[in-house]
Amino acid sequence: MRTHEGKLPIVIATSVVRGSEQGQSHGGIYLIDLEDETTHQVYDWNTGDIDFSGRGADRGLRGIAFFEQETYIAASDELFIFDSNFEILRSYRNRYLKHCHEISVHGDSLYLTSTGFDSILLFDLRQLSFTWGLAFKNEAGVIEASSFDPRVENGPTPRNDFHLNNILANSSGLYISGRKSPALMHFTGKGIDVVAKLPLGTHNAQPINGGLIYNDTAADKLRYSIKDRHTAFDVPRYPESDILNEFDDATNVARQAFGRGLCPVSTNVVVGGSSPSTVTAYDLDNGNTVTSVNVSMDIRSAIHGLELWPYPPG
Repeated sequence: MRTHEGKLPIVIATSVVRGSEQGQSHGGIYLIDLEDETTHQVYDWNTGDIDFSGRGADRGLRGIAFFEQETYIAASDELFIFDSNFEILRSYRNRYLKHCHEISVHGDSLYLTSTGFDSILLFDLRQLSFTWGLAFKNEAGVIEASSFDPRVENGPTPRNDFHLNNILANSSGLYISGRKSPALMHFTGKGIDVVAKLPLGTHNAQPINGGLIYNDTAADKLRYSIKDRHTAFDVPRYPESDILNEFDDATNVARQAFGRGLCPVSTNVVVGGSSPSTVTAYDLDNGNTVTSVNVSMDIRSAIHGLELWPYPPG
């Protein structure tokens, strides 16, 4: 399945495994060569120090970012830094980091979503500490946000109005959204603007080419909107006979075609993730699927973080 003429890249993906038990793998880190359609697992997340309450909760690895030849990957409440051989160099925790999802680097700052507190945390990559936070509230239908110091105890209380799980940081500010937020929000440092409305249940909303792209997870679609053109890509599905462990999910939430994870490859190609763990490249210009690479047919295994691999192969 190849309808794109340019060479496709290597991407790095993290996965979560819903309903896994103590002693089992809870996900991992993969390098996926979209050109050769090959996968290589470089890390298996099988730690025993995992909270087993609720949904996917603390299982698996989440957002991915890079800074000065190191790879930053978030677990639920801890930030891990890996070297080029995927050995853990160090890790950091914060009382306000809970159920972290996506993360994003801009300059010397790493921004992390804290879904459990409906907040964004800033990790200073020079000071190696959490130095700033932004907590969101829904007050009678009005979106409010206030900054706080994550180094003190009188910060925000746990809340889940927006289920904030998505962050993109760049020179224009922070683009923020969540599974229960009705819009992609833009924080400029002076206030919050609404970029575009979103259906509930989305992941990974972000601006691209002057338009918008996101995983419409509830509808099993990846959507791209620009001006008056709207394109919807079907998230891959497999014959039920090929699915593994369909009745072994203790959480009862694992399902096919759960779209999550998204990264642009070029102005016209993006890569999205789904379950069972699959990575798919889509051509925004012609509306075609370029290629799709399956990592695991275990229905409990779902792609979470997804980024271009910035380092040379090998």
